[in-house]
Amino acid sequence: MEIREVITDIVLTIIMVVSTLVLVWRVWQDMTIAVSATLMMLSLGGLFLSLGRKISHLDSSVIARERTMRVNLEEISDMMGKKYETTVSHIDSVVQELAKRMYR
Repeated sequence: MEIREVITDIVLTIIMVVSTLVLVWRVWQDMTIAVSATLMMLSLGGLFLSLGRKISHLDSSVIARERTMRVNLEEISDMMGKKYETTVSHIDSVVQELAKRMYR
């Protein structure tokens, strides 16, 4: 994950923490409450960033599994096509052999 992808989340987290600090400082003017509310908002923002990172990792994992499944399905399809062709050619040769015997 590049920094460009998470810069918006980081900026929004900083804005959330600063606005919480200003709001609490203005309303109660108590340093303990202001610091605890700021830490709470900072941890909430960190949680959002962590969840975003985990969702992005999960998305890339799903894409990789989908790609693997697609490749496996193509291989199975090719293998089944080859088996189908050999079976059809075998049946065709048996039918031709029976047709030759019937005309004799």
